[in-house]
Amino acid sequence: MDFSEGYVSNEHRELHRSASESADPLSVSPLQLAPKSSRAPDSPRSPKSPRSPKAPGKLSSLSPRSHRQSHFQKDGRPKKGGSGGKGTWGGLLDTDDTSVLDPNDPNYDSTEEYDHSNEKKPNTELENYKKKAIIIVEEYFATDDVVATMNEVKEFGKPEYGYYFVKKLVSMSMDRHDKEKEMAAILLSALYADVFDPSQVYKGFSKLVESADDLIVDIPDAVEVLALFIARAVVDDILPPAFLKKQMAYLPKDSKGVDVLKKTEKSYLAAPLHAEIIERCWRGSKNTTVDDVKAKINNFLKEYVVSGDKKEAFRCIKDLKVPFFHHEIVKRALIMAMERRQAESPLLDLLKEAAEEGFINTSQMSKGFSRLIDTVDDLSLDIPNARGILQQLISKAASEGWLCVSSLKSLSVEPERNSTEDNAAKSFKVKTQSIIQEYFLSGDILEVNSCLEQENSKNCAALNAIFVKKLITLAMDRKNREKEMASVLLSSLCFPADDVVSGFVMLIESADDTALDNPVVVEDLAMFLARAVVDEVLAPQHLEEIGTQCLGPGSIGSKVLQMTKSLLKARLAGERILRCWGGGGSSRPGWAFEDVKDMIGKLLEEYESGGEIKEACRCMKELGMPFFHHEVVKKALVTTIEKKNERLWGLLKECFESGLITMNQMVKGFGRVAESLDDLALDVPDAKNQFAYYVERAKTNGWLDNSFCFSKQEHATAENGTR
Repeated sequence: MDFSEGYVSNEHRELHRSASESADPLSVSPLQLAPKSSRAPDSPRSPKSPRSPKAPGKLSSLSPRSHRQSHFQKDGRPKKGGSGGKGTWGGLLDTDDTSVLDPNDPNYDSTEEYDHSNEKKPNTELENYKKKAIIIVEEYFATDDVVATMNEVKEFGKPEYGYYFVKKLVSMSMDRHDKEKEMAAILLSALYADVFDPSQVYKGFSKLVESADDLIVDIPDAVEVLALFIARAVVDDILPPAFLKKQMAYLPKDSKGVDVLKKTEKSYLAAPLHAEIIERCWRGSKNTTVDDVKAKINNFLKEYVVSGDKKEAFRCIKDLKVPFFHHEIVKRALIMAMERRQAESPLLDLLKEAAEEGFINTSQMSKGFSRLIDTVDDLSLDIPNARGILQQLISKAASEGWLCVSSLKSLSVEPERNSTEDNAAKSFKVKTQSIIQEYFLSGDILEVNSCLEQENSKNCAALNAIFVKKLITLAMDRKNREKEMASVLLSSLCFPADDVVSGFVMLIESADDTALDNPVVVEDLAMFLARAVVDEVLAPQHLEEIGTQCLGPGSIGSKVLQMTKSLLKARLAGERILRCWGGGGSSRPGWAFEDVKDMIGKLLEEYESGGEIKEACRCMKELGMPFFHHEVVKKALVTTIEKKNERLWGLLKECFESGLITMNQMVKGFGRVAESLDDLALDVPDAKNQFAYYVERAKTNGWLDNSFCFSKQEHATAENGTR
């Protein structure tokens, strides 16, 4: 058979040639392809053999036996896995890397050759990068050395694979402790723009969102953690807020990636004061506190005033990695400029260049000036003419073009206040703090009343508002016990409602500063305000008055009011808000309502049997449940009707005139008696007539509004069945 006729493929020819050439000349296999002869063992198909008697490719001289075994050419390779040997094809899974694809082969596929030649090299590069990235991340988690890690990533190169490093860094930290998560966030901020192009960071987070369905298999809380990482990236300005909407459009609606993006937007970025909360979510890899940041700001500002080195100052600003807190730099620089007039020029130059170079953005610059405007009156106690100096600084900054005056509150130069009033207010603040701290230790409300009568003998409205602000501010920094004690004290002091409103307005206006130390200031203020309404220290309409003084849909005041109204609208709001901090104004749990009813009953019995009116009023105050005083009205009125003894009526008169029982509680109490008149009439036949008499008497005394609808005629018609 002639090979050239197409019965044997080119591949078989090649194998035949290699097997023949590799045969051992000293040991010829019995499966040789030609009869024994005196010629060399070279393959007869080799065109280079001078001794070949026939033309290349001819097998006409083969014997019948040789012809039958011609398809078992020797491979010449050693045995592999126990198979193969001389004259065999080797093992079933053996491959020949040197083989070339034959276009004439019926099984030939042109894409195989293309795939091998075009994909092998890039895949190898990416695989090497992946291995190196894992090693770098592991070392970083072990050393916490940001600078060394940045240098290593730079030296490794391959910036086109930066997205993979971002993805691997975040995914590896997601399954670890908060320390590693915070370290990952810090490293991303350091790598952004300096080492990785912003597009690589964007792509890395896109890959993470797309792989959320896979991540959740190994990390059950992957949605929560990844949402927090994305929110942190937005806060750190390494990911644009538009990332959320753009990614949402590309993802399937039922994917976990959509859940991640929704949680990022609704649970984190939409929350009040979200920047501060997100920055502290993992407490920092080195547990950096707000006080630490403030100390660093103070130190580098002092160093700058001495050295005048702006580059070093800008490096310090960048190293702080708190862009949302740059308003503190502005505020402290301005205060330092007002205190040290010789440092004014260099400090204003620093702020000007920081604004022009983008180290401090316009929003943070305006916020820093606004915070100083809010506290300028307090600052005037230490810096004479602070208001006038600040006005000059604002004018200079605006004229140089690095401050937008339209975004600031008005700062009109007011006439100098009486120095004696300033000193009195300053002295009262110091003494107030001492009074409140002693109260938190002793719980003695009467002692607080006595101290306030001495310090504020004229019942000055401004000083009352200062006391309210100081009381709640100190309570918010403490535990639930002190918060409950503060609410009880506020309801016991009987301050005019306008003074309490002024105190809450002051609290809301200073909420931005308070939030630096208390991230949940909105929730705390809302609860205190709701508790004041439940305790009837404030009326519901006072909330609207507070709202008019705290304008702005996105302001702290609007958020506090919105949350307060939500708390008050909830079912059983009074009972829930009363017990929000445990109740009782001490470490003991809140009273049960049955216990309160029993105590009110015993209190009234004791007074009726000859007790003092002042003692009865003191006991009612100690209950700390003013929203439940309608029970006192009901029991006192029922007892008066049953026993026809007006001693308890005198108690109600004293309580109303002293402000202990409000008109609202009076209306509720009379209303509850009206609802139970039918049952009361079974024991007291003339109960309805007596009740009608007391209703008219209460209206005359001003306890009830004229709109209170009760008359004997109504009950008479009811008895006859005409209604």
